[in-house]
Amino acid sequence: MVSVGNLSVGGTGKSPVVAALASWLVARGERPAILSRGYRRAVDRAGVVVVSDASGVRAGLAESGDEPLMLARAVPGACVCVCADRHLAGVLAEERLGATVHLLDDGFQHLELARDLDVLVTTVGEIPGGRVLPAGRLREPMEAAARAHVLVAMGATAGAAQAEAWALGIGESCGAARQVGAPVRVEAGGLPAADTGRPGATIAEGPVLLVAGIANPQRFADDVRAAGAVVAGELWFADHHRYTAADVTRIAAAAAQAGATQVFTTDKDAVRFEALGPLPFALSRVPLTLAFDPPAVLFDRVASLLITAAPGAAVPEGR
Repeated sequence: MVSVGNLSVGGTGKSPVVAALASWLVARGERPAILSRGYRRAVDRAGVVVVSDASGVRAGLAESGDEPLMLARAVPGACVCVCADRHLAGVLAEERLGATVHLLDDGFQHLELARDLDVLVTTVGEIPGGRVLPAGRLREPMEAAARAHVLVAMGATAGAAQAEAWALGIGESCGAARQVGAPVRVEAGGLPAADTGRPGATIAEGPVLLVAGIANPQRFADDVRAAGAVVAGELWFADHHRYTAADVTRIAAAAAQAGATQVFTTDKDAVRFEALGPLPFALSRVPLTLAFDPPAVLFDRVASLLITAAPGAAVPEGR
């Protein structure tokens, strides 16, 4: 059981770390199961929703939630299971889907479930300079960070990540740089499987309008600009926003007013446009991958777990 989480509310980059770990595990011949609570899904169905298994995506946005569906598309070969009871989801993934490794998405505060490795994702200064809710954005006091085994510092070098880890009492660390790929056109009625689209590629395609409903849209805008896009305008919605026909009309008007030839959005937003049918503008999602510095720290820790685990040994339940 590998947990990936953070100490603050909002987007710190957990999902790209989960996707990177799941892709690495699939490449090694493992069958990872991503266990998610399916935050803010439209249909809160009882029991476990199998979003994807070895045969592909099996559930839609309403009962999956945007992040689980995004991860299911991004990592073919992984299982993605959604349930408020993630222990139950893990048991089903093992017994019926053949899961060999569990990835607990947003699991740092999910203490009911035992884990073999705790990965904490943050940005430099976010935890030491933060305050606990409701005065600030931290879910727990700074001292809780010491529970983590590995710190992943987004947008940081190895040296900066190491200094942050030392301040938080965490033994190992690495930096992670976001890399955007070439945009992928979103077709009405369904999305193709996610791809990385040449990480770091220049994506200037004429003036574009950026549209996103995520926790930190400015980070998305900064990444797209850094990749070479000419940004004519930005239109932000609340995190996990469910797009409507009225939103489509508003986006089309904003694109026309800005003189944008395309609308760029995130992978997470793209799945929410899926059910809206044909759009009156060209919509492309901008894939995001991570480059770790140094690359070995995180994956070596997971590899050591796989080596030391006895064949067929059960994952600790923590109950």
